[in-house]
Amino acid sequence: MKSFNVDCALCPSRTKSVLCHLNAAELTRIDDNKTCIIYKKGQTILHENGHPLGIYSIYDGKVKIVRSGNEGKDQIVRLVKTGDIFGYRALFSNTRYNASAIALEDSRICFIPRDAFLNILHSNSNLSLDLIKLLALELGRAEQTITHIAQKTVKERTAEALLSLKETYGTEKDGATINISLSREDIASLVGTATETVIRLLSVFRREKTLDLIGKKIKILDLKKLVLEANCESFTNKKHIFF
Repeated sequence: MKSFNVDCALCPSRTKSVLCHLNAAELTRIDDNKTCIIYKKGQTILHENGHPLGIYSIYDGKVKIVRSGNEGKDQIVRLVKTGDIFGYRALFSNTRYNASAIALEDSRICFIPRDAFLNILHSNSNLSLDLIKLLALELGRAEQTITHIAQKTVKERTAEALLSLKETYGTEKDGATINISLSREDIASLVGTATETVIRLLSVFRREKTLDLIGKKIKILDLKKLVLEANCESFTNKKHIFF
């Protein structure tokens, strides 16, 4: 793995992060302690059941949070992007990681050691409040996912997953192609269904001219129709929804 150097005060992704409220002295403390690593696509950043030694902040890139299931089948529980942090829940609860973090593309990740981060957290009330909000959102996402798996059809969940990918990672210059390349296996893991089912449903959406498939890229041709397929009020009301 290769390392890189970045000044926290000049980091362009800091404004998108819960770390945006850090003052100059706190940023200097992180600069003096952090390690910044370049992870290649497919590399594991942290391992399920590992001990939390600090938190991770994405300078740029895309990462999936994955839990191992029965018969070795992985389940994507969350997707994170530039400016996001991860690894904090295990750190706060003093438990082992309940999932692994894997780079979806070449990504630059900063690691902040436990003691340096907790010392800042104890003295910065704004950071503490932002982290409480983050944990509350994560709990809300988990509850929503459980409800949707129980009550929605696989086709609705697949449409919702595609909309969530668009909301999380945005689109390319054409304003329609989702700005991430995911394998059909990853999409199936996100939806919580078999890969064959996702392949079939993507073909149905393509046949209905709701979207187009360009290799691993997905281009949304009819956003309104995809929202209707998802049967999700959050998208209808233009509110952000997370996976």
